Amino acid sequence: MLIPILTVVLGLGALVLLIPCATLGLEVLAAFSARSKDFMPQGGAIGDREAIGPVAVLIPAHNESVGIERTLAGLQPQLRPQDRLVVIADNCSDDTAQVATAAGAEVVERFNTSLRGKGYALDFGLNYLKSAPPSVVILMDADCDTPPGSLAQLAHHALTQGRPVQANYLIEQPPSQSLKGLISAFAIKVKNLVRPLGLRRLGAPCLLTGTGIALPWEVAIAVNVASGHIAEDMKWGLDLALAGHPPTFLASAKVTSRLPSDDQAAKTQRTRWEHGHLQIMKEYLPKLFSQGLRRGRLDLMALGLELSILPLSLLVMVWAAGTALTLVFALITQAWLPLAVASLAGLLLFSAVFLAWARFGRDDISLRQLVMIPLYILWKIPLYIAFLIRPEKQWIRTQRDK
Repeated sequence: MLIPILTVVLGLGALVLLIPCATLGLEVLAAFSARSKDFMPQGGAIGDREAIGPVAVLIPAHNESVGIERTLAGLQPQLRPQDRLVVIADNCSDDTAQVATAAGAEVVERFNTSLRGKGYALDFGLNYLKSAPPSVVILMDADCDTPPGSLAQLAHHALTQGRPVQANYLIEQPPSQSLKGLISAFAIKVKNLVRPLGLRRLGAPCLLTGTGIALPWEVAIAVNVASGHIAEDMKWGLDLALAGHPPTFLASAKVTSRLPSDDQAAKTQRTRWEHGHLQIMKEYLPKLFSQGLRRGRLDLMALGLELSILPLSLLVMVWAAGTALTLVFALITQAWLPLAVASLAGLLLFSAVFLAWARFGRDDISLRQLVMIPLYILWKIPLYIAFLIRPEKQWIRTQRDK
């Protein structure tokens, strides 16, 4: 009697594991078949720009005096006279406000040590814009580079689609190019480019990934963004989707930021990203599936499936543990179905990783380096143990390279 019950339990567990692996495989396969036109500029030509009303670029900045001048210098040539470049100097103890002002930005300072985090800074900035609302708001981080034409494409796409638009946000490698850095940058590319591109080709919405986000003004103020959540961008995108404004992806509009070369800074950044993702999963997966079913909204169901994909290294860990457990069970009981389902999940998972590398990552990381992922996973184990013991809940700024 016990063996059939355990077979069912393990089989259901393997099936739960299969769902995110199959979702990842489908997204990567859709992205793998992308054509060159998916990366061609969409909108933003002179005629398109003239048809767009005022654009406000909003940059929350907490002690960013070291790198913000470079960010502003890349944005200013893309702005028209009627556009605004607004920096929210948020709880700064350095000269961020002075540097940004000298660089030509419109600066407003915010001081509130009890309400800390990017979400509160964004809310402050949106309220500041209400006296003269723009047609489109574009959110940028203070450490980003924006190639020419990206702002115009984002603004045009946000207005024509009438919904939030996520740019192609990627991470530049530091000069050291450590194995951890290379694999981390590849994992970010899979999350921020490959998966959203696949979702776009499948006609599904995407998650917001932190910077390079354009929204029509009415959409930008549709939900409350004031929050100290450490994954405020993902939370905001899901709140917008639930309110009827699911984000979409624009691969041709590119934004890059610099991966910290310091190991501790990189660990702090990864901890915030991944702990935030896991907290968002816990809070929003039930909402997305329940409201998707109740309201008949397939876009919410698609976002729920996308959100169910664990961070890549954690997904590999969970798959390895589940496969080992079902293997031992099969050898003892000769009940092979749970192992078969887990094996199928593994096939989809590793096929997805290989296809993503073959199409999008082979210029950044060699196959030899890619197969060293197990060493990278070992480095990440303490991060996930920390989530179980004491999850990160307070926003902590990542130390920038000088």
